[in-house]
Amino acid sequence: MRIVIIGGTGLIGSKTVERLRKKGHEVLAASPSSGVDTITGEGLDEALEDTQVVIDLANSPSFEDAAVLAFFETAGRNLATAEMKAGVRHHVALSVVGAERLPASGYLQAKLAQERLIKTSGIPYTIVHSTQFFEFLPGIAQSATAGDTVTVSSAYFQPIASDDVADVMADVAVAAPVNGVIEIGGPDTMRMSDLVERYLDMTNDTRTVKADPHARYFGAELDDGSLVPGAGARLGKVRFQEWFSHARLPRR
Repeated sequence: MRIVIIGGTGLIGSKTVERLRKKGHEVLAASPSSGVDTITGEGLDEALEDTQVVIDLANSPSFEDAAVLAFFETAGRNLATAEMKAGVRHHVALSVVGAERLPASGYLQAKLAQERLIKTSGIPYTIVHSTQFFEFLPGIAQSATAGDTVTVSSAYFQPIASDDVADVMADVAVAAPVNGVIEIGGPDTMRMSDLVERYLDMTNDTRTVKADPHARYFGAELDDGSLVPGAGARLGKVRFQEWFSHARLPRR
């Protein structure tokens, strides 16, 4: 099977490419650096020729509300047009658990706009809603830092290892389209502030974590159900301690 992965050189993309190639599939890791640009449309028609499955893992270079919406809408329309022309039989996209529950987040609303384009494109699809990756922890901490204090939401979330996400994406790509959404998450639910504090302690980071129920995440205030998958979600196997023991992370 020929599979094109948009954003195939990123964190999830590179791992998904590796898994699918090991299964014997012909996989193209597409990105602007390889001459495939979903914003301009450059290289899309050529890349998708004779392709059965497209996995869209690309992310916006800017998280500013208008820019991120423009990115996902433009890329979504260009992809749909090229996929229809090529006769693609399955479009797979990665989105975020809880996006529909957080209207205050411009980023997550842009992801929902991307999903609406997928659902109305006429191309069979599967949308995977994932919880936050363990790999996001440094970024969460940095974005919430003022001075030596990290102010983070005390709401529950259920982070997942990128390896588990890539396993799911590879499996979904070769399965039949569900024409709907499946949810994935990590094996354990925990408070965001608790895990950020644990992560900083384990990396010898002296910043102090302040748990705040009103702290915003991607512009939205969270409650204990905002970022937690529902019943029937597919759960990863890698727990935080195992992930941390293998992660290549800076230690202070």
